[in-house]
Amino acid sequence: MLPHLADRDLLLVQDADTVLNPWFAETAVRTFNRRVGAVGGVFYGEQGGGLLGLLQRMEFHRYAWEMERTGGKAQVLTGTGTMFRARVLREVRAARRSGRIGGGTDYYSLASLTEDDEITKAVKTLGYRTMSPAGCAVTTEIMTTLPKLWHQRLRWQRGALENLRDYGWTRVTARYFVQQFMMGFGALSFAIYLAYMTLVLCTYGWPGLSPFWTAIGLIFVVEKVVSVRRAGPLAVFVALLMIPEMLYDLFQHAVYFTSLWGLVRRSEEKWVAT
Repeated sequence: MLPHLADRDLLLVQDADTVLNPWFAETAVRTFNRRVGAVGGVFYGEQGGGLLGLLQRMEFHRYAWEMERTGGKAQVLTGTGTMFRARVLREVRAARRSGRIGGGTDYYSLASLTEDDEITKAVKTLGYRTMSPAGCAVTTEIMTTLPKLWHQRLRWQRGALENLRDYGWTRVTARYFVQQFMMGFGALSFAIYLAYMTLVLCTYGWPGLSPFWTAIGLIFVVEKVVSVRRAGPLAVFVALLMIPEMLYDLFQHAVYFTSLWGLVRRSEEKWVAT
């Protein structure tokens, strides 16, 4: 389609398992200006899937909440639904062909496991802003079993790490590198904390409650609850329970370290249809 479009025309790319809200296109068009090169969706999970589905919906709601707090700046131009200006996509392809950015010679990188994450970095590298306003909400498929979720998240995480490796440290990627470092640091700290508490409990028994650390813990609980309040009463209840989300976090940490180890070993990771 692109050869037949004018530079100012807009092109919508959408996943087959996603439903756009009725105001998506209207909101996206209003968001474009000379600095905005693409407008991505704010994704929410479909209903169903039991507790695992609910945990994914809570995760997506938190991501939407964080984007809203940053003024709708998109970290990733999600494949669930993104609108591009035709001129920007042409510039991406020209930059690939000139060697300014990698990823082959076409609009999207066929070498990337997460092409939406990669094209976000490409658009930003060309100096454009990427936005995800609240009005561009989409509802997408959730994974209903742990093996499916594992394959999906392993692809997402491995693709994100590989994209950073390929782009290297730049003004655009610096923030993404810091995010990945903090993710790894948080996961490692959590694992050390669990190991320490297990050792203390097995050796000395229950140590009692510390007022200071109890207060710190309550702050995290409040943040967890507030960030999912729009997901409904059941999400708030699960957030208050803490244990289900702690287990879900451990699952995500396992994905992170598995992806990192695979990157170090340079093992091949393939896109798995779910």
